Amino acid sequence: CSRYPLCNQAAMGGASSFYLMLAFSGFLSAIWVSGRLARRIGMSSILLEVGVGIVLGPSVLKLIPGELSECSDARLTNCDSPDDQRRIANKGPEYCDLQAYLDKNIYVQKPLQLHEGFFGNKSSVPLDGKTYDLTKSSRRLASGNEGKTDYEDYSKCLVEQCGYDLAMKCATNPDILTMAGHTGVAMMIFESGMHFDFVQARTVGPWACLVAVLGTFLPILAGTGLAYAYGYQLFPDGLSVGVSLAPTSIGIALKLLHESKQLNTFFGQAVMTAAFVDDVLSLILFSILFALRGSLTFLTFLPLICGCIFMALAVVAAVKVWPPLIEWLLSKIPETKANANVTRHHEVLWLLMFIVLLAYAFITHLCGTHLWGCFIAGMSFAMRHEAHHVWARQVKHITCWLIRIFFAATLAWAI
Repeated sequence: CSRYPLCNQAAMGGASSFYLMLAFSGFLSAIWVSGRLARRIGMSSILLEVGVGIVLGPSVLKLIPGELSECSDARLTNCDSPDDQRRIANKGPEYCDLQAYLDKNIYVQKPLQLHEGFFGNKSSVPLDGKTYDLTKSSRRLASGNEGKTDYEDYSKCLVEQCGYDLAMKCATNPDILTMAGHTGVAMMIFESGMHFDFVQARTVGPWACLVAVLGTFLPILAGTGLAYAYGYQLFPDGLSVGVSLAPTSIGIALKLLHESKQLNTFFGQAVMTAAFVDDVLSLILFSILFALRGSLTFLTFLPLICGCIFMALAVVAAVKVWPPLIEWLLSKIPETKANANVTRHHEVLWLLMFIVLLAYAFITHLCGTHLWGCFIAGMSFAMRHEAHHVWARQVKHITCWLIRIFFAATLAWAI
């Protein structure tokens, strides 16, 4: 409450969230106005929505308080504090292998002395059920993350790995607006899958795949070459830069196609297909890159292989299985609300779409990313023309607002 000046005045009803409601309403209103303004001047709303999010977000004006704009772990963690560094140290070799730094004599940077290291004057420390002698090295075989010394000293490792651990926690449990934005992208991709035209795909499919391959590997070559030109090593630095440039933002691509009403054209189908294939290839390359730090085995690629097999089968099912199955299911359910705006069959169809969306998203989440499943689930209803009408009637406005939040909060606050 102290964030808002007028909030210091005592309210007759005691503590209230009214000022937060005003702030949130102002944030949403600014997003809506920016979208309208963008349409007036003939440009995509994405740029203005992201701009509004940056200005009103936690990095500038801080209109939305940190409780809603930052993940809870970020507010509770300070990787520069000894307590949080000690928490990472207690995890043992999972994050920072103390023994490896001792073995390579880089527990502390020269010319620092042993007592100037993270553990101070201690000669031995217990971590993760094991006691380490800071005055001795002990060569041993390494497995997993053991034996790795990716940083200049042990203290630097604790700081960097604390940041990594925090990033993973915030990705798993983000703030409420970031989560809402991710939900909107998933719903938009599902809806876009329903626009997939299997007839047009026969024409644009091969060319779209070629564009996807070029769009994946050309940025990798360019990014790797540029990093090498600036003096970085080809691996892992240069390759990491290149792979990070490979993915296409399918969310932005679909948003632009929706705004320009090009989604159902040959051009739109080609862009949509190419963006989807590009993201599949990029995720495979990311997995390879991360696996190169450890042991590269068949199990490394098993989830991706299973995901690709599942998507191939799901595409076939979208053409051969789902259309007759939906027809059969609706024929077994009597239509008791034939004259209603939302009929009984519409309710059943929407419920079926929601179930398939969740099921496919969960399966592909285990194999790579839930967005694969969202798109394939939408394709399963592409040949049922009334499906898009039913989906739009139920959640169209919700999806529009969630997408606005994605660009103004999820994306803007990550910049």
